[in-house]
Amino acid sequence: MMNPFTSQRRQAALGWGLLAVTGAAALCGVALVLQNLRDHGALVLQPQRQRVPDPPAQAAWISPLRRQCHSGDPSLRQRLLTLQQTLPQRLERLRINPSNYAERLGRDAYGNPLDTTPSLVVLHETVYGLGSAINTFTTHHPQDADQVSYHLLIGEQGRVVETLDPSKRAFGAGYSAFRGRWVITNPAMAGSVNNFALHLSLETPLDGEDSEPGHSGYSTSQYDNLAVVLADWMRRYRIPFDAITTHRHVDLGLERADPRSFDWAALQRRLAALGALC
Repeated sequence: MMNPFTSQRRQAALGWGLLAVTGAAALCGVALVLQNLRDHGALVLQPQRQRVPDPPAQAAWISPLRRQCHSGDPSLRQRLLTLQQTLPQRLERLRINPSNYAERLGRDAYGNPLDTTPSLVVLHETVYGLGSAINTFTTHHPQDADQVSYHLLIGEQGRVVETLDPSKRAFGAGYSAFRGRWVITNPAMAGSVNNFALHLSLETPLDGEDSEPGHSGYSTSQYDNLAVVLADWMRRYRIPFDAITTHRHVDLGLERADPRSFDWAALQRRLAALGALC
């Protein structure tokens, strides 16, 4: 005769086995339903975003550029198209010191995902000569406060020097924001636009190597090549013309004035001639 306790144990084991099988089947069914929802776009699971401190309030950016489909100057257009065609051959590429740049981050200091595609252009000036800027970028700087770089430099005579690939994060504007947006890479520090910005600097004329509010301005060759580079960046990264701004505007410390004596009308004519404003 079977021991009643043995029989009960077998029945209990059988019961638990059935429950396990039923539970596994149910879980499989749920998994299949979830997968089906995902496949058909009906279920999108988003990670919980953490609150990022907002940057301080700053003046609104009103772009000096406007929509314009042509310049009405065929000679200007032809000159710029020639520069555009020859830019790949004329472009000088340098290797700057790794202490002066970093990778664009896919997440901020709080774990929130970031779009690493450049969406902003910040214009600067070198204050001193082009060679001085290059020497600074190629020098190792162990201290954070000394680390600096731009993606591209344009000399007075039209020399175009790419000091950093656009895919990298240049240290062009340390404490900065644009239209209420910045990226905080260290929770103990303030944010900046560097993770989503491209930085371009114009060589300052000799009479501007000081702290005066202005100087004699930039050369025709600089504006020509600036327009060619900007038109390429705008097309490549889908950057709108009203997202071309200045270091002076994005600087939250209100200490920067560059680029001084900048002629927005000169840039407007050239971008229009290239069809970049339409």
